[in-house]
Amino acid sequence: MKQTIQFAALLLAGSLGLQSISSGHGGTYRGPGDTVPAGGGGGGGGAAPSTPSPSGPSSGGPSGPTTPTPAGPGASTGSPAGRPAGPVSGAAGGGADLTTWEFWWNFNKEQYLNLKAAIHAGVTSGSDTFFLSGGDASGAKSALKPTENDIRTKIVPGLKHALETERQNDIVTGSLIGLAKIGDAKSEDGKSEFEGIMKKYLTDGNQEIAETAAVAMGILANDASVETLKALAMDTDAGRKLVGSNEVKFRTRAFATYGLGLLGARTGNNSVRKEIVDTLVELLNKPESSTRDVKVAALIAFGLTPVDYSFEVAEGKAGASSSRQAQIEYLRKFFASDSNHYMIRAHAPASMARLLTKEKETPAEAAELKTQVVKALTDGLGEFSKEKAEVFQSCALALGQVADLDNDAADKDARETLKRVAEKGEQQARYFALISLGQIGGRPGKGDGNEKNVKDVRDFLLTKLTKGSTGYRPWAALAVGVMERSLLDLGNSSVPPSGDAKEALRNTFKDCSSADVMGAYAVALGIAKDTEAIKMLRERLDSFQDSSARGYIALSLGLINAADAKVQIQTIVKDSKYKPELLRQAAIALGLLGDKTLVPDLLTMLKESKALASQAAVATALGFIGDSRSIDPLVEMLKNKDITATARGMAAVALGIVADKEQFPWNSKISTNINYRANTSTLTSTEGTGLLDIL
Repeated sequence: MKQTIQFAALLLAGSLGLQSISSGHGGTYRGPGDTVPAGGGGGGGGAAPSTPSPSGPSSGGPSGPTTPTPAGPGASTGSPAGRPAGPVSGAAGGGADLTTWEFWWNFNKEQYLNLKAAIHAGVTSGSDTFFLSGGDASGAKSALKPTENDIRTKIVPGLKHALETERQNDIVTGSLIGLAKIGDAKSEDGKSEFEGIMKKYLTDGNQEIAETAAVAMGILANDASVETLKALAMDTDAGRKLVGSNEVKFRTRAFATYGLGLLGARTGNNSVRKEIVDTLVELLNKPESSTRDVKVAALIAFGLTPVDYSFEVAEGKAGASSSRQAQIEYLRKFFASDSNHYMIRAHAPASMARLLTKEKETPAEAAELKTQVVKALTDGLGEFSKEKAEVFQSCALALGQVADLDNDAADKDARETLKRVAEKGEQQARYFALISLGQIGGRPGKGDGNEKNVKDVRDFLLTKLTKGSTGYRPWAALAVGVMERSLLDLGNSSVPPSGDAKEALRNTFKDCSSADVMGAYAVALGIAKDTEAIKMLRERLDSFQDSSARGYIALSLGLINAADAKVQIQTIVKDSKYKPELLRQAAIALGLLGDKTLVPDLLTMLKESKALASQAAVATALGFIGDSRSIDPLVEMLKNKDITATARGMAAVALGIVADKEQFPWNSKISTNINYRANTSTLTSTEGTGLLDIL
């Protein structure tokens, strides 16, 4: 169900004041809100980024550029698939400002929330949930985590029944994605029951359902699905037979291509990864008449599919799938070729960075390869670079993934280049450069100079935080938070986090009166896990009136693990039935705090809610903090034809989230560190019809 992104869009829509909401894919996933970055483009090779996109997912031809939603992957927007419509800054017609910090946060938040880990960590003795779960006096932990038996005897039959008896989009797409998140039970013959179910929907006359079935197979990640996804992505005779048509529509091809990448990210079989990479290269090498949506999907999927390194000298000509080095070299050449459309090339930097950073440490034999990538990205940001804005932005973002703090020439050049871009570059690139400096500031290298250079980067960011323009400050705050959190997690005594930096964040938050930026300062404090900020955050949570800012403050308290704030945040959830974004953020905070006492209240709220945004917020809240107690009521809701179809679809979404086999939401693999400004309609869109709009 494309409920992830679309859900995010609806929530963001509320915070940005957007008026209209359109539906698609039964939900929203993530994004800074409900507008998609401008400048994307799903059209064939030559479509300009200003070309408007079609209004819905049923169009058979490639779409034009679209605007990302600020809610981002995983955010709740109101309907299983709804997103607020409206132009965005940088797109024809003006609209929501895509340079706001919320967009970046919502596309990147999962790595900092790590919500499932917090929820499954358990509940300590003394809490209501502890006693509800049958905890003993020893204080042993019990997370009320759904058992495999609960999943296979209750949730799976409920979702399968919905697919057998329903035709409404939200219910069908939500159930398909739910099964994909759960995954097959191990069978003796190794065959995938769920794959067979999903295949049936590839021929569905509703384009939204057909394309959802394609990507669901990728989320399911069964190696046997490779042939089906290849046939769809390549629009072969076999693929056309699968969809029962004389062509595979470009949207289904794009979703199948993303599915190949999602499968490639999870399979343990290197031969399967090689097969996927060969297919993706074939798609990327096709003539420009191949739609931009498919090529962007192929480039992103390429970065999700890491072939094993091979340091043996190969005889003859080796292809891109022969080794990780060959993959990265292919991408480097693809990026360097001006014959490739800039809106497609803009996704090569992120894919190179993903392949280089797949392992915790790059093998020593690949050090030169990393240097070459850093240089290519730095050159793309050159003072006299003629790259388009989207490519420039992507280079700035990717450098944050691959450069570090030591005195290696390439790393030093990368840091200096990012500082220059942060001072003089294109507006969005400036903001991305700050984030990248924060990421680099938290990554000591193997060479010397780390202690000196960490201070240099920190001083630069703190100057932007305290003396920068209004637009700079929220981004600088996030960058400082990212840097200090990375150093905290690293636990390196020679390069520790800075108490002075956290104090600067606290002072900025304390002096802030603007709701638009207060959330950024709160989130930055939460990312940095600044326990000294708890008292101040709790005071603001009670005294400040703006719902959006209060939501981020609550979220910050959850990130810091401020257990004493539980009751305060519980009250907010109970009082926020008609404030969906506040409700969602507060529910996430409770999830981070390991609190599940509000599950029964949320179930009641979901049954009684009539508004799309409220349904989405409550349903995903149940997914975030839900437990075994929520399963039976949610299954009953899914079956209950006396309530709205969208509410039933949201019940399917919540069941899928509760029983998800993965630690992080599946589309966070794509959304994290992505340049959402280089967008296509099948990636994320104002209408909530993109991959990242799925819950």
